[in-house]
Amino acid sequence: MNFSRVLPYFCRGKVVHGFGRGSKELGIPTANLAKEVVDHIPQDIPTGIYYGWASVDGGEVHKMVMSLGWNPFYKDKTKSMEPHLLHHFKEDFYGATLSVCIVGYIRPEMSFNSVDELIAAIHSDMEVAKQELDKPENRMYKDDNFFHEKTSSSL
Repeated sequence: MNFSRVLPYFCRGKVVHGFGRGSKELGIPTANLAKEVVDHIPQDIPTGIYYGWASVDGGEVHKMVMSLGWNPFYKDKTKSMEPHLLHHFKEDFYGATLSVCIVGYIRPEMSFNSVDELIAAIHSDMEVAKQELDKPENRMYKDDNFFHEKTSSSL
């Protein structure tokens, strides 16, 4: 797929409670973005797994891997945007503003035969994200002015 017309894609919004599976069931916490943010994603950005950069409340910018879609393994009825920041945070940041730059596409959404298969795929996605984000053409987005803008409102 050629995403050069739509990526990178920048957005920001409030971190909300998701389905409660990321940390508890999978051991991979996600910072779910509010429905309003998901609803504004352009139609030409398909569902799938992506990599990019993210910042909480204008702080340090971290690598991230993100699921965008309906999570077929769980048969979700609601489309979600679930970034996992590749950084250990000491506490949750629900209600914080998350700024996200989606840089690249890893793979389509898919279902799995077990939770263990899903977890293995997510860990593989995380490794792909780390490698891709170390490339100069992707690393440059970490310093984009978007992450340093002061915003008065977010979705």
